Amino acid sequence: MPILTLITFLPLLGALLLLFTPKGKDNLVRWISAVATFVTMLLGFYVFFTFNRGTADLQFVEKAAWIPSFGISYFMGLDGLSMAMLVLTPFLSFLAAIYSFNIKERVKEYFFFFLLLETGMIGVFVALDFFLFYIFWEITLVPMYFLIGIWGGPRKEYAAIKFFLYTLFGSVVMLLGILALYLTSPERTFDIIQLSKSHGLTPGFQQYMVYGALFLGFAIKVPIFPFHTWLPDAHVEAPTAVSVILAGVLLKMGTYGLLRISYTILPEAAKYFAIPLLVLAFINIVYGAFVAMAQKDLKKMIAYSSVNHMGYCLLGLAAMSTVGLNGAILQMVTHGIITGALFFLVGVIYDRAHTRDIEAFGGLMTKMPVYAGIMILTCLGSLGLPGLAGFVSEFMCFAGAFSSQVNPVVFKIFTGLSVAGLVITAAYFLIMIQKVFLGPLNPKWKDLPDLTAREYVAIVPLIVLMLLLGVLPLIAAGISVESVNSLVAILGVKI
Repeated sequence: MPILTLITFLPLLGALLLLFTPKGKDNLVRWISAVATFVTMLLGFYVFFTFNRGTADLQFVEKAAWIPSFGISYFMGLDGLSMAMLVLTPFLSFLAAIYSFNIKERVKEYFFFFLLLETGMIGVFVALDFFLFYIFWEITLVPMYFLIGIWGGPRKEYAAIKFFLYTLFGSVVMLLGILALYLTSPERTFDIIQLSKSHGLTPGFQQYMVYGALFLGFAIKVPIFPFHTWLPDAHVEAPTAVSVILAGVLLKMGTYGLLRISYTILPEAAKYFAIPLLVLAFINIVYGAFVAMAQKDLKKMIAYSSVNHMGYCLLGLAAMSTVGLNGAILQMVTHGIITGALFFLVGVIYDRAHTRDIEAFGGLMTKMPVYAGIMILTCLGSLGLPGLAGFVSEFMCFAGAFSSQVNPVVFKIFTGLSVAGLVITAAYFLIMIQKVFLGPLNPKWKDLPDLTAREYVAIVPLIVLMLLLGVLPLIAAGISVESVNSLVAILGVKI
């Protein structure tokens, strides 16, 4: 059974089905979308539980000739580098679809673009042919542009255009890198696995140039400083469910691209640029934390916290050690879970109060105790409290970087300096908790209701997973071990 094809294109099938849904049947549209995402999620869980963790070999491989004259094939497969994101993407998409039941305007168009976006995201994580990978990469661009530009906030057009131009520019430069790899490969192939076996171009200036072209495309998506400015605008203006998908999945496409493509195909260039990547990780961590601390808008604060937390991923990637790379992959998952929950929770309060101004609240714990408890627990997970998912992944990223053999002295210095990001993160979350939930209740919010059933369904699974991975991190971390060992062997870095 072509299970990866099913997982990838089932949301697209749901989107096409919506086109034939009679006008005005908004509830039917919502439930078709929910069922499509739910079945996709179940298939993702099936793959997760049948995945063999004891090998670095590709699994669930589907390969067929597509355009043989150009070396293009329909090639899908999974290994430890992509398995975690394959299961996280449909899981978050289902929860976001449930939360999106509150969309009232142009419901059919919204869910059509939402399901199309899910197909693009899943495709990126399973495609092993560059041509196919690039198609899925670009598919994500269009629906996200419309989801922000039509259903977003007051500055939605500006945010959507900024997102589109930034990511399109990165994609075009990345395409040049892909074409360079194709034209210089002896086999003239777009097969990512085949290119990784030959390690792409010979080491030298040409390899560094191609690495730079690919890196720019991935860096804008992560986003890495100074290409991060599109992210806060996109997050603030996007609908709540779209912010969850943006933070939980889309940002990870950049770090996944570095792992799957840059590190496996261009290992010499990856080692050459390890120190610059380390410096950029440090900037992301500390700068992102400081700017988050300065925010008055709750959603913008969490948007900048994503810049900060993706810095931890980059720190683990730059280390090129088994602990660091496994930590980076786990951080991709835990950040998706925790920050996805945070954006859902911000959406809850915004739906009721129609403001996200931190200074406007106060004493909400007395009026919304369940909401306050869940929000505080999620914030503690985000700042890395031991026993919650965020702690394990951040600890692995720091431990991997501190023990890196790429350039031990430089890595120890920058890893030590990056610890400041943890302290600042704790500060801004605790300040926010104090201002929003503690102290006397602002009379303006005396009638705010607590969580509804729909909100429980969207948020509680993420909280359960955050607690579970905090206690049993090997559920997710164990997936990538063999593939990471194989990748470290390619990189040739001493463990």
